[in-house]
Amino acid sequence: MMIKRLLLLLITSTFLQVQAQEATNITFSTPKNGEGLHAFFKRNGLHSDELRAQFLKLNQSNLGKNNSLLMGVKYLIPETSTILHEPLYGKERAHFELESNTLKGAVFHLVSGHGGPDPGALGKYGNKTLSEDEYAYDITLRLAKKLQENGATVHMIIEDKNDGIRDHSYLESDKDETCMGQAIPLKQIDRLQQRTDAVNKLYLQFKGSYQRCVVIHVDSRSRGKEIDVFFYHAPKSKSGKAAAQSILQVFDKKYKEHQPSRGYSGIVNSRNLYLLRKTYPTAVFVELGNIRNYRDQQRFIIQNNRQALANWMYEGLLNDFNTQKQKKLN
Repeated sequence: MMIKRLLLLLITSTFLQVQAQEATNITFSTPKNGEGLHAFFKRNGLHSDELRAQFLKLNQSNLGKNNSLLMGVKYLIPETSTILHEPLYGKERAHFELESNTLKGAVFHLVSGHGGPDPGALGKYGNKTLSEDEYAYDITLRLAKKLQENGATVHMIIEDKNDGIRDHSYLESDKDETCMGQAIPLKQIDRLQQRTDAVNKLYLQFKGSYQRCVVIHVDSRSRGKEIDVFFYHAPKSKSGKAAAQSILQVFDKKYKEHQPSRGYSGIVNSRNLYLLRKTYPTAVFVELGNIRNYRDQQRFIIQNNRQALANWMYEGLLNDFNTQKQKKLN
């Protein structure tokens, strides 16, 4: 009988030690006087529906009627993720979770084409006019968010305070975009100089870090000309060529996976464009397709396609970052 009691004590002691180890990451919080559930959630960083559901499940035996909080009770708080905030993404997407630190230390300067007084290339889709600057901006925002979700520092050089990421097909054109808060000039050379100055100023603040400038445009050709996403880098820029090829390789791979019979004809070329030539960080210029071609327009007007473009560019930039990091280690 004594042996059984000792065994029981040993088992119980071991179980408590395991429980304590498992509970080391659990935190507790006691409601403040007069604090409701919503305020309690906010104070403890439970911003998402998923985290709030976890809280209710963990504490269901210690909650009052209609999940009300009881004074003096220590409630278990589920582990919270790092919540980031960027109003440019729009009200519904302004708060989002840090998914990883994969790109920690990387800095990206994203420049969507045209904006302000210049809508860029225009295409007709039914009775609607598609503006280059709106679709380039939406895809650039999506890329920015994806990069930021994975630990990168991101600078949106062109901003529109009230657009956000939009999911509908037709993106209405406006002229209120700015270059980091400054009015965008009408004259092209002034516009390009303004963007270049903004990128270069930021570059100097992060000198020594992995930095990439990504310039995103939509092309305009004859309606019958269907083109794939293609890329430019500055002449003699080995790092620019490598970054562009890294993104192109992802596009080639994705088309082989999703549309194996279609093929992919995107290319990487050097071109003596102002932003490629004048910006300090390694730069890649992306042309997303022909805004006047019906088939290419599907790449822009369908929001899932816009997100796919952003995701694939993100993956290519991630590969470039990892390659450069590996070279430094060697």
